[in-house]
Amino acid sequence: MITRRRLVGAAGIAALSAGGGLIWREQRKAVAATADLPSTLPLGTRNQAVLDALPGKKPLIKLTYRAPNYETPLDYFGTTLTPNDAFFVRYHLANIPVIDAKQWRLRVGGDGANKELELTLNDLRKMPAAETVAINQCSGNRRGLFDPHVAGVQWGYGAMGCARWKGALLKDVIEKVGLKKEAVEVVLDGADGPVAEATPDFVKSIPVAKALGETTIIAYEMNGEPLPHWHGFPARLVVPGWTGTYWVKHLTSIRAVTAPFTGFWMKSAYRLPSGKFPMVERFFTQETITTTPITEMMVNSLITSHTDGETVRAGRVKIAGLAWDGGYGIRAVDVSTDGGEAWEPATLGEDLGRHAFRPWTYTLLARRGKSTVTVRASNALGQSQATSLIANPAGYHHNLMQTVTLEVRR
Repeated sequence: MITRRRLVGAAGIAALSAGGGLIWREQRKAVAATADLPSTLPLGTRNQAVLDALPGKKPLIKLTYRAPNYETPLDYFGTTLTPNDAFFVRYHLANIPVIDAKQWRLRVGGDGANKELELTLNDLRKMPAAETVAINQCSGNRRGLFDPHVAGVQWGYGAMGCARWKGALLKDVIEKVGLKKEAVEVVLDGADGPVAEATPDFVKSIPVAKALGETTIIAYEMNGEPLPHWHGFPARLVVPGWTGTYWVKHLTSIRAVTAPFTGFWMKSAYRLPSGKFPMVERFFTQETITTTPITEMMVNSLITSHTDGETVRAGRVKIAGLAWDGGYGIRAVDVSTDGGEAWEPATLGEDLGRHAFRPWTYTLLARRGKSTVTVRASNALGQSQATSLIANPAGYHHNLMQTVTLEVRR
């Protein structure tokens, strides 16, 4: 059950919806006082966030309506797989068509392919099916927690989710048209589009090597159900390990190209200062001297059982959460109760694959007063979460170790 307290702690919002979307002034004042966001955020950045339900969805935290950007409250991260109706929603553009699966066609070709063809949804379903459990995380997850503040959708902790995806391997689709040796990237476009003519269409590219990998799929199912509308029906790209910007929804076009793609969402957006983050998988054909495209997720963790400022009873308190990375595998989760001076191992839970959330638990011996819990995840490469925030203009890759303070009473 989502409570007012849990919503505030999960997302740091500064208002709740009431009476069909009406935000009461008294609520806004009360919640703003406990919001888990830096006080430097400008007025209005997140204080208009409300709980709202899109068709087919449970109430999520609405940050913007056009385009729809809805965050998952912390309560829904109690399991490794995130329910479809609680999964976060991310769009850049507001023109989102409702697609008739019988009329839908996927065009495959480009100057880097030997031929062109069109596939129907039935054609995709007839191909050998691949299945993977993978996290879809917005590149800007936790952007609202950056201090100093940066512009963009002010996500809290919930611009992510983990699902079981099923579909056809992208490489099998590409093999149907054949790839020329000159091909360097694969360009992907979806049916969603801009409302204004001057707004660039959301088109992305990935390296050929990533397109031909064994985990990149064109998914038509999500958690055992047909892909929901808000998650790209009838088919979307799934790029396990890489941030959600590459997971193109409502897929309509796949083009192999012989020169690096120069669209806005590659050339200008979703870029990082070079050398800032320990990315193993890089997008070399899109790199410049000063910037590099964002690619894989950084190692991270989240406390899901408790929120900052929560009151607990003295004694043994079970702390639980999730850990994840770009697909190298979580090696350990450690917990500190003394501000990082000493660390103890948490217990890792079920392993649904290297691209999935890894649950963890830790038993805290809570004594009366205040008790802090800091969590740090590390992966099989030896990478750990950041101890200080890594600043970048777009607010990407927030993987600062999380600390919650608990009020312990008898």
